[in-house]
Amino acid sequence: MLLCLWGCLRSLTDPLLLSICFVSSPLVQGSPRGAVTAREMSRAQDRLSPGQALWKKFRPIEQLKEEFEKLNMKMETDYEIMVKLISKFNSSASTLDEKVAALYDLEYYVHQVDNAKDFLSLGGLRLVIEGLNSSEATLKEHAAFVLGAALSSNPKVQIEAIEGGALQKLLVILATEQPLAVRKKALFALSSMLRHFPYAQQQFLKLGGLQVLRSLFRQKGMEPLHQMEEKRQQYQQVRLVPAVLEQDWCAVGPRLLALPEHDSREKVLKLVAALMAVCRERYRGDPALGTALSLLRSEYEQLAAQEQQDGDMDGYFGELLGSINTIIQELR
Repeated sequence: MLLCLWGCLRSLTDPLLLSICFVSSPLVQGSPRGAVTAREMSRAQDRLSPGQALWKKFRPIEQLKEEFEKLNMKMETDYEIMVKLISKFNSSASTLDEKVAALYDLEYYVHQVDNAKDFLSLGGLRLVIEGLNSSEATLKEHAAFVLGAALSSNPKVQIEAIEGGALQKLLVILATEQPLAVRKKALFALSSMLRHFPYAQQQFLKLGGLQVLRSLFRQKGMEPLHQMEEKRQQYQQVRLVPAVLEQDWCAVGPRLLALPEHDSREKVLKLVAALMAVCRERYRGDPALGTALSLLRSEYEQLAAQEQQDGDMDGYFGELLGSINTIIQELR
């Protein structure tokens, strides 16, 4: 009971609350003056402000501090989490399932540009490139997935990857007999490497990349690619343009550019660009469209500049700005 009383005394600084704490303790209530102190406590509680009266509903400050300390011990930065995941993936004691699980979690973190750079500095990129040589199809698939995520719009990682031999390994996967899931992830990683990277594109051509891609259409097990080609031909047979003009879709796109969401604007810009061939003259005669595009360009110039300051040279807002500039150029 003495410890309880001492904790109460340490946790209070308000004299009034201190007196309540003291008289409510078992030591005092058990004394001959218990009846008097109870009345005093009742009068004192009546004088409490609404905020002070709530103090008894909460746990002691020491207990809260203890719990916060426990929570803080469990809180980890992305960097610390990636260190553990890379270590698990690289450990000879880890099972195949544990390594795949580590890669699965890493793919989530390396999408972020700064995390991908940390992933590179921690040696993770080298490990996943080596993972492309694994004899385990599942490991190879997830290694390619992590690689593609880290490469996305990240020039520094792209340079290190191509210098580390990732391009050759991806082309080998695509050129040899592999499960469809592995090839899909390899294609994802390849597209991430080549995007906005002219040097990688040159190396891709030198290494016979176009022939490798073409061969995919003839290989057994790649029926989905054939289906895609057939579907493309089917779409070409759809007489969409006359229906678009008849329903006056040329007027729909410009009005939707006033939507506030970036994702919605992206889709509307794609619509305007797709209809450019049939709606160009209509667009040129629409002053509201010109005004909307000018306002959007000013807004996304600022957002793209902020992206570049943060190290994302090919970010989302930069892409939207490029779409806007392309449309403006088409209308001149």
